[in-house]
Amino acid sequence: MNSNSQPIKLFLVVVFSCTSLVVSLTPVLAKPTLGSSRSDVYGGLRLRSHSKTTLAQATTFNQPTLPPGPPPGGRVRGGAKRGGCPLIKPDLTALVPFTEEDNSVINVWAQTTVEHPSWFFYVPYTKDSLYAVEFVLQEYPNSKDSKEIYRKAIALPDKPGVIRVSLPTTTPALAVDKQYRWFFTISCDKEKNSPPTFVEGVIQRVELNPATVKELQTTEPLKRYAVYAQKGIWYEALTTLAELRQKNPQDAALQAEWRNLLGSIRLNDIATKPLLLETPSSPQLKVLKAE
Repeated sequence: MNSNSQPIKLFLVVVFSCTSLVVSLTPVLAKPTLGSSRSDVYGGLRLRSHSKTTLAQATTFNQPTLPPGPPPGGRVRGGAKRGGCPLIKPDLTALVPFTEEDNSVINVWAQTTVEHPSWFFYVPYTKDSLYAVEFVLQEYPNSKDSKEIYRKAIALPDKPGVIRVSLPTTTPALAVDKQYRWFFTISCDKEKNSPPTFVEGVIQRVELNPATVKELQTTEPLKRYAVYAQKGIWYEALTTLAELRQKNPQDAALQAEWRNLLGSIRLNDIATKPLLLETPSSPQLKVLKAE
C-alpha cells in the first residue's frame, strides 16, 4: 500500500464516524426532554398535560351579538360618589363583557351554559369597613312583577381583590334561552341616606350543539377554557380559567392568559388584582396574585 494512503484512510474513518454519530443523535434531539409531554395547540394556547402551561398565542374571546329586543343596559363599574362609598380606584367592577353604543348606552350582557353559574367581582373594600354587600338575581325584563330568584348577603374579603359569587344548587336552575338580571350592591352609608355603589347586568343561559358538548366532556380544563372562549360563553370561560389558576397559582402562563382575557374586555386595570377564591376544604380565602 502507498504510504500516502494511510492518512487518507484515517480521514475517511473519522468522517464516517462523525456522520454516524450525527445520525444516531438526530432522533434523540428530536425527542422531548425529560419531564415534558405531548402538547397540542388549540385556540392559540399550547396545551400540555403537566401543570406548566406554555402560551403560543393568547386565546381570543368571541363576544356574541346582543339578542333581539330591548338593550339590556347595565353597569360594569360601581361609580362611587361623594356622600356614599369612598372613591377608590379601581372602583367596584363586574368581570363581564360590555359594549358601548353610539348613544353612550352601556350594555352588560354575557352567556352561560350551566344551571347555576358563578359571577366574579373586584371589590376595593374590605371587611373592616363593615359595609353591607348584597347579590340579587331576578327575572328579566324588569317589571313590577319581576320574580326574584336569589338574594344573598356577601362578606367582604380581608383585602381588596376579585371574589366569586356562585348561584347555589338549592335555588331554581336558570332556564335555557331565558335572560336574568343580576345586581351586586355595596351600601357604605349605614343610615342609608346616600345611594349605594353597584354593578348590574344580564345573563342568558344557552345550549351548545351536541358535538361541542361531547368535546367539552372529554377534554382537559385548559382546552375547555379555549372552547368556551371561542364559543362566546363568558361565564364558563372565566370560571374555568379562575379554577385553573387556583390549582396552579405559580403558573406564569395561566397568569398571562388571565390578563389577556380581562384585557380583551377592557378591564386591564383589574387583570393584575389578586384573585380571592375559597379553598375546597376551608372557608378561608386563597389569594392568587397576578404577577
